[in-house]
Amino acid sequence: MGRRSRKRSISESLSEREPSAAPPAPARPAPATLRRRAPSSERPPAPWGSFPLGELTTLAGIVLIVVGFASQAFRLLAVGFALVALSACELALREHLAGFRSHSSLLGLLGGFIAGAALVTGGAPRIAVIVAALVVFAITFVAMRRVFSRKTGGLGFRA
Repeated sequence: MGRRSRKRSISESLSEREPSAAPPAPARPAPATLRRRAPSSERPPAPWGSFPLGELTTLAGIVLIVVGFASQAFRLLAVGFALVALSACELALREHLAGFRSHSSLLGLLGGFIAGAALVTGGAPRIAVIVAALVVFAITFVAMRRVFSRKTGGLGFRA
């Protein structure tokens, strides 16, 4: 093997170049308020403690979806999807308001959906429903983005 086939360590290469150079200082992590990645230790606790209410709600929704699909019962399917959506939206809202992860888009869509559903129930014209849902989505998205930015010290999103 030639001389170049062996990888040199950092200390060997530094000692050959500059014998008095100190090794580079280890990189320090950014402060907790400016990290783009949220560690799971910062996950916000549920208001009901360690009881797995969200997981049980999701499980019940999945069971109702399967039973509704098997028996072709539309109401069971609808209730199952509503339970799964309720569980997901609760978790998204809790994580968003605690500054753990940004869910601005999902919460904006939820606001737009609720506004649209209310207008459809009231018998509004289709164009009014679409425009109102888009406006509510945009307002909710911007508001949730600002709330998250305040909670995290200026970050617009967090993965």
